[in-house]
Amino acid sequence: MDDFDYIIIGGGTAGIVVATRLTENPETRVLVLEAGENQLANPMINIPAMWTAILGSEVDWAFLTTPQEHLKGRTLRHPQGKALGGSSALNAEIFVAPSKAEIDEWGNLGNVGWNWTTLSPYYRKSHTLKLPSKSNCKHLGIEWSDEDVRGTSGPIQASFPIGAEDPLSNAWIETFKDINFPIKKDPYSGEAFGGYSNASSIDPVTKTRSYAGSAYYAPNAQRLNLTVLTGATANRVIFRPGGTGVVATGVNFSKNGKIQEVRATKEVLIAAGAFQSPKILELSGIGNPQLLKSLDIPIVVANPHVGENLQDHVISAVSFEVTDGTVTADSLLRQEPDATQYAMGQYATSQTGPLSYGSVASHALMPVTDILTGEHSMSELTQLFEDYSSTHGHDSAFDFITSVTLDPEQASACILMFAAQVNTHDDKGEPGGRNYLQMPNEGNFLTLASTLSHPLSRGNVHITSTDANVPPRIDPNYLSHPLDLEVLSRHLLSLETLSTKQPLAQYLKPDGRRNHESSFFRNDLDAAKDYARTTVISNNHPSCTCPMLPREKGGVVDARLRVYGTENLRVVDSSVMPLIPRGNIQTTVYAVAEKAADLIKEDAGL
Repeated sequence: MDDFDYIIIGGGTAGIVVATRLTENPETRVLVLEAGENQLANPMINIPAMWTAILGSEVDWAFLTTPQEHLKGRTLRHPQGKALGGSSALNAEIFVAPSKAEIDEWGNLGNVGWNWTTLSPYYRKSHTLKLPSKSNCKHLGIEWSDEDVRGTSGPIQASFPIGAEDPLSNAWIETFKDINFPIKKDPYSGEAFGGYSNASSIDPVTKTRSYAGSAYYAPNAQRLNLTVLTGATANRVIFRPGGTGVVATGVNFSKNGKIQEVRATKEVLIAAGAFQSPKILELSGIGNPQLLKSLDIPIVVANPHVGENLQDHVISAVSFEVTDGTVTADSLLRQEPDATQYAMGQYATSQTGPLSYGSVASHALMPVTDILTGEHSMSELTQLFEDYSSTHGHDSAFDFITSVTLDPEQASACILMFAAQVNTHDDKGEPGGRNYLQMPNEGNFLTLASTLSHPLSRGNVHITSTDANVPPRIDPNYLSHPLDLEVLSRHLLSLETLSTKQPLAQYLKPDGRRNHESSFFRNDLDAAKDYARTTVISNNHPSCTCPMLPREKGGVVDARLRVYGTENLRVVDSSVMPLIPRGNIQTTVYAVAEKAADLIKEDAGL
């Protein structure tokens, strides 16, 4: 093959952004190697509500974790996008912002140039948020929208797809107003908390998924200086000796059963995601020397931090039976013929109806609050954190997570509402098995869910073979830190209380069924803890496995995303985050990729 200036391993959420930005200069030649295929014409990806049907399909890597000790030995699914656009082609389209405190902490951990002031412009650069009509804005409670902080001209199209015909979204807003937790600032201010209607990465005009493939790549696919090879699996990075370390010169990859090599005259960029970027580094000889020796991989750079520090959000949910006449998506998820045919007809003729919606449009950024958790209050949680710190010691990450968890104006959990039943008891994490959206119960339900925003548990991901086609061993070590269970279980108790608050409560049967008999835990903290261990699944936000930190503090890349001990090699994806931000991370991946493209241009003098 011809030489390229830049070779990007992974045409996913981050890789496509970087490729698009670098090729804005017509003199810069970029090659993208993507293991998946171009799925731009795939209706299962483009129709917003169809994301539930593509989990486990050919566009999903369908990773599995190891049995999780603190989740009763359960093995969990980890969907990740295997297509041009990566997981942005597969996710639930929830489009939310992190907090200023979290991004500022990235800088405090030793990363010069990374803070809310420097990164927030890239959030805006990556997306355009379209507001609905004034009446729908009022119905959805999005008067908080601030044009000075939200995106107005970026490639990703975000919108609020649920309209005024949906009473549940309005009930959500009014309920949080009633408990004195309404959102008061635009989430992209970095200072928002409380209940609100969240945006989705859905084009408001076409009512299709807006993702890296469709928004960044498709409009620029004809650039002569941009080459994308799909079905191409990277085997390893090629190096030569250099003055201050090894120099990345190219990539060895496989396509159609043939091994090929291609040369990069400037840089190799790894953008394969939190599971596969450390895999590629290890296959290339960068990682823990003991692991590399055990697989007879020549050691290029000894760095035991590669693949460590895995962070992810966990989620658990309770589904409540709704009153007669309350419309939910249960019949669609059960694939009942009449409901499915009607919804498909609506979407085909006018791009309306439930297929035009994403998943979650009702969100709350919440602290532990006495209003919802009762006797298991913030003061009790504060004492638990103090006791743990005095007994086990603490570090900067623990101190930060403690500060935001115990701050009444920061979110220690994201609470979500989903108009259908979920049942994580039946999600066995087995290939071909039933997932949490394939429900056992008849009837209509409303699900309230809680995710842990700032986990203290840390896991790892590592290769077990020199074959690039063998998936890595993934051990997130969920709920291994005891304080994670303390925080999450209190937020699960809050779901019980929230279901009794008006006007949301009027849509729930007072003594109705739930998704499982164990979900009636009332104010029993021990029952909530057991429910968490039994039902927690991944929120599919893996990150931090090649963290941007000083090397002596566990870093794999520096503040310019350059891999320690190398030249001309960077990592650009969720793995470089030193600390996972709250909520869904796709907006942060876009922002990091946008900033990375500028860093690369600066270093190249472009």
